[in-house]
Amino acid sequence: MPKAPEADAIVLFGGAGDLALRMLFPSLYFLDADGFLPDGFRIIAAARSALTPDAFREEVREAVIARAQPTAVDPDAWARFSARIDYRAVDATDPESLKAIVEALGDARAPIFYLALSPSLYIGVGRALAACGLATPASRIVLEKPIGRDLASSQRINDALAEAFTEEQVFRIDHYLGKETVQNLIALRFANTLFEPLWNNLTIDHVQITVAETEGVGERWPYYDEYGALRDMVQNHVLQLLCLVAMEPPSDMDADSLRNEKVKVLRSLRRFSRHEAVAASVRGQYAAGVAQGQAAEAYETERGAASETETFVALRVDIDNWRWAGVPFFLRTGKRLPERRTQIAIQFKGVPHSIFGGAADGDLIANRLVIDLQPDEDIELILMNKAPGISQRGMRLQSLPLSLSLLKAYSGPNARRRIAYERLLLDVIVGNSALFVRRDEVEEAWRWVDGIAEAWGEAAMAPKPYPAGSWGPAGAFALIERAGRAWSD
Repeated sequence: MPKAPEADAIVLFGGAGDLALRMLFPSLYFLDADGFLPDGFRIIAAARSALTPDAFREEVREAVIARAQPTAVDPDAWARFSARIDYRAVDATDPESLKAIVEALGDARAPIFYLALSPSLYIGVGRALAACGLATPASRIVLEKPIGRDLASSQRINDALAEAFTEEQVFRIDHYLGKETVQNLIALRFANTLFEPLWNNLTIDHVQITVAETEGVGERWPYYDEYGALRDMVQNHVLQLLCLVAMEPPSDMDADSLRNEKVKVLRSLRRFSRHEAVAASVRGQYAAGVAQGQAAEAYETERGAASETETFVALRVDIDNWRWAGVPFFLRTGKRLPERRTQIAIQFKGVPHSIFGGAADGDLIANRLVIDLQPDEDIELILMNKAPGISQRGMRLQSLPLSLSLLKAYSGPNARRRIAYERLLLDVIVGNSALFVRRDEVEEAWRWVDGIAEAWGEAAMAPKPYPAGSWGPAGAFALIERAGRAWSD
């Protein structure tokens, strides 16, 4: 397959929205400041608001300044970047309105169309781009996940976009895949001989994946009430992390080599029946409580009415293949939890026989690999070590972490933690889709998630309340304790 041409422009639909101003424009600014944007690369924001280009550039400048803290925005870098920015007020689903985008693009031949919009608009925007001649063989389209609400709606979106764009032109973005520590997981597994021989059911006892958020739903409740935690978080972020932990070694770093292995994992996930839904899953919804020292309202109070939407999910997941047979994966995600944390914990089995005896046996714990994605990016391997000092009671042991902290390794007065979108936007510009999600991958994830939702319905499983600021319903603790394990809190 010939190499895709380097993009020469990007059109941000929803360009005046929260995602664009908080993440995308700062990411593009930092890429430009570091010399990664091609010469002549243009940035066109498209939204419904009636703004002048100068007024919009000022909004972008404020957003970049806020994101650049504690470092300052370089005046020369900002002058160069702001000169790239244009703004057009359009209806993204109307081919006639998109003529303003055609005019703004001018002689650009390889534009990127970034849809920072509701998934409900994807079909209309894709068809409008085709109708006005913007969906060319050299163009690319970027979609924010989730793609649809279930398998059927995802297929409708993908079918409609396939009328105008090939699969190679479609970049389905999951910003978690742009995080340094997520990418480092690939390096950790496949660039070291140490881990791969141990990465199986012979030495790993279980795996935990936690994506915890402290904030509530707030004004996002219309979207959230339609999706819930299962479709909003499990279907994309959580399953992507699971796939990276569980996948087989790819033959190389080619996009399809990586994605082929992730699809195999998704196809190996054990499906949920009605019985398994009751035994191996927990639904929760936050009630009133105290979160981060502040009184927090219940989800139903924020929504203004009763709701069956879950804001918390915990699952025991089994992967039916040779590598992972018998190793449970415990997944949990929720809102209004005690702390903001995204973490993967690989719990190894204990030593088959302790030679230490006596008091030291009580000190002996199994090794654990803990991968923190946020708020801090770190990888820690918990190892056993002799406790310093002498004793008449024999050798004492203690656990110590071997840290691969990116913050500690790359710290300095001007050190800046990169936004995940920087990596992903750069990959779209050069046409590298390795960190993006392929259509069959999305649909396999939806097929599994739809099965859970259907099993919940068959079992009439309503979400259980949990106080805001807690770690979810009591059932989440019972779920893992029934398997003889405990959450790594």
